Amino acid sequence: MTEMMRGTATLGVRPAAVRTRVVVPLAFPDGYATTAEVFTFDGLADGKEHLALGLGDWRTAVPLVRPHSECLTGDVFGSQRCDCGPQLREAVERITDAGGFLLYLRQEGRGIGLYAKLDAYALQDAGLDTYQANLALGRGEDERDYTAAAQMLRALGADRIRLLSNNPDKALQLDALGVDVAERIPTGVHLSAANARYLAAKVSHTRHTLDLPLAA
Repeated sequence: MTEMMRGTATLGVRPAAVRTRVVVPLAFPDGYATTAEVFTFDGLADGKEHLALGLGDWRTAVPLVRPHSECLTGDVFGSQRCDCGPQLREAVERITDAGGFLLYLRQEGRGIGLYAKLDAYALQDAGLDTYQANLALGRGEDERDYTAAAQMLRALGADRIRLLSNNPDKALQLDALGVDVAERIPTGVHLSAANARYLAAKVSHTRHTLDLPLAA
């Protein structure tokens, strides 16, 4: 967590407001379909166009929430270098069943942007892991800030949540920003030959709760 973010958490997060709410039917290539209530916001701290998707009975007292960082290559093009696309698909179904929110956050490449992420891929092909590659580009290992996510949840009346994530930093940041994380629930393991090294780095470097086979 950055010093600036710690300061924001200490001083309190300024409120955001729901800007637009619209119903959007969703359908995935495997045939799964559901309906989302999609929310946009005014007053988000970083000025980006983040979305909240209300799924199932999202008015439940302790909603299931996944903050999902945008991944064009994985979410849209089905890249096998990460597990983002399968995590997104899994999260939509699990949240629909339990009731809650998918926060779609515009933080491509752990916050470094799409082009820089692809530059990092090139460095990974030369032998660096996903975190080393970011540092070699002069960027942070993980530049994501969840202040806007906390603002979105508060605007939706979700001050207490169950967090669907393998990443302990998400829980730490949201808790520091005043969102009560009542429970952290891991996602499934979406392992492939192409992403095994990437997932192993998440476990060894940032303590993601992924139960990987030793061979990974």
